[in-house]
Amino acid sequence: MAIENSETDVSDARQRLWGLLGGAPSYAPSLRHAAVADSPWPDVVVEKLWLDLNGEEDAPAYFLRPARDGRFPLVLYGHGHGRNYDLGKEAILQGSGALLKPYGEDLVRRGYAVLTIDNWMFGERPRHGGESAFVKARLLAGEVVWGMMLRDNAAALDYACSRGDVDASRIAALGLSMGSSMAWWLSALDERIRVCVDLCCLTDFAEAIRTGGIDGHGFYYIVPGLLHSFDTHQINALIAPRPHLGLAGEHDPLTPRAGLDRIDAYLRAHYAALGARDAWELRRYNCGHEETPEMRAAVLAFLERWL
Repeated sequence: MAIENSETDVSDARQRLWGLLGGAPSYAPSLRHAAVADSPWPDVVVEKLWLDLNGEEDAPAYFLRPARDGRFPLVLYGHGHGRNYDLGKEAILQGSGALLKPYGEDLVRRGYAVLTIDNWMFGERPRHGGESAFVKARLLAGEVVWGMMLRDNAAALDYACSRGDVDASRIAALGLSMGSSMAWWLSALDERIRVCVDLCCLTDFAEAIRTGGIDGHGFYYIVPGLLHSFDTHQINALIAPRPHLGLAGEHDPLTPRAGLDRIDAYLRAHYAALGARDAWELRRYNCGHEETPEMRAAVLAFLERWL
């Protein structure tokens, strides 16, 4: 399926994609409780939040901002997977094995607010029996866990846009690994996200199946029937013409090279057709599934330019 340039075609594609994910967001989120948390950095305010995003269970979250009054552009940060189910949102403060260092300080020091939640199964939302049992139980109930995660993050964005200290006209999505997938999927589905930056998970599904790299993804990420309608380049086309930076390691099994070639060629042509040639960029590095100093510099420069 080609993504054409008309607003109607893009809207229809988003509706079909939400349909595969179990339906578009329809729940009105609310803040259950908020408290000031310890900050690892001076002049960075950290709020611990408990958000009702789905009516089933609360999602603990962190909101970071500069220690001054103002309305700040927002970065919606998606934490990674890495089988580190205990980490979740704490990655924004502590970092993770694949990250160069935590993103919290770098972002807030540059004047951004940051919101990150514990996704289903992670941090303070653990599941007895682990990921496999949870996903199987949800599939038996006709639910797609990746869709549940996306709806939670969209609802978290609803909450963020209601805050007086957030500039809702300047929102970016950022993440590495599972957080990378969250960034480009949610950016494709939600136009409120004005800038997308994904690190180390721009996976072409067909090529990942061919190379065997698909097995590096967790059960949570499998969307039944997706390839009948969409592959990665077509989902990412829904972000255009908004600015989008992809960063990938040449030796990352989750992002096979031929798949990156296909995505890049398609999006270069698509952005050019929309008159936004310089708003799409794919940068590739001599590394694996990890962030490098060069990647961090590119991320921060892209945010400064476009956000």
